[in-house]
Amino acid sequence: MGRRRSIMSEELKYELAKDLGFYDTVKNEGWGAIRAKDAGNMVKRAIELAEQHMAQESKKQ
Repeated sequence: MGRRRSIMSEELKYELAKDLGFYDTVKNEGWGAIRAKDAGNMVKRAIELAEQHMAQESKKQ
């Protein structure tokens, strides 16, 4: 099996890490060094952003 493709772009993941305050950990130690709680918060934030984007798109129509 090949590597699973990420749904989130690298750019988005780094932006979320910056917003949530653990970018330095990722930069210095890699994604494997973040806490499970931080990973969960990153996913929650990405979902919030996607929901906001979808809401804005539906208002345009």
